[in-house]
Amino acid sequence: MGVYFVCLIALTSIFVMFGCVRAETPVAGADAASESGSVDEKESVAILAGGCFWCTEAVYERMEGITDVVSGYIGGRNANPTYQQVCTGRTGHAEAVQIFYDPSKTSFEEILKVFFKTHDPTTLNRQGVDTGTQYRSSVFYLNEEQKKIAADYIKELDEHGDFRNPIVTKLEKATEFFPAEEYHQDYFRRNPNAAYCQRVVVDKVRKFNRSFGDKIKEELK
Repeated sequence: MGVYFVCLIALTSIFVMFGCVRAETPVAGADAASESGSVDEKESVAILAGGCFWCTEAVYERMEGITDVVSGYIGGRNANPTYQQVCTGRTGHAEAVQIFYDPSKTSFEEILKVFFKTHDPTTLNRQGVDTGTQYRSSVFYLNEEQKKIAADYIKELDEHGDFRNPIVTKLEKATEFFPAEEYHQDYFRRNPNAAYCQRVVVDKVRKFNRSFGDKIKEELK
């Protein structure tokens, strides 16, 4: 009986030890995706800044092929910035969204089409009443392929005269993406009647609905 309990305790210790090692192993996130723009074979990543992230998030959460959208901060100098710090415009971060998508249902090119249609890429460091570098228009590319696709598309839009003024959207190499505070996530869905949502976000969502009716998720039609 004594030998049995000794073996049982030894096995339990082994399971606990391996369980702790597994729990402490980092999960692939923004840094892992930054090399290739892909989390796995069924999911790719794009990072875009187009003014207030509440607006950009609300648009892409409606788009077919998008599996998740995370609001956050990127492109700044210090780690783990807070919303209050970013709002000062002194950290260098932009309000942005990290978009996870199924490449079998949509593409980086399609995501860019929606991006340039649902915000103003011709106003430097400003979207409507929101002003400052934190509201800049920017594509944070994860690899050279994304950079080329974005550069070619911007050139095409400029050459075709799609906008009255030149596009000022920046192409910035993606740095570490910091998810915003929890209350920013799914903001429009959680707070549809908030004043900013009614004045600004709703218009962005309506523009997406009008221009991309064929790309709306079936359950949201």
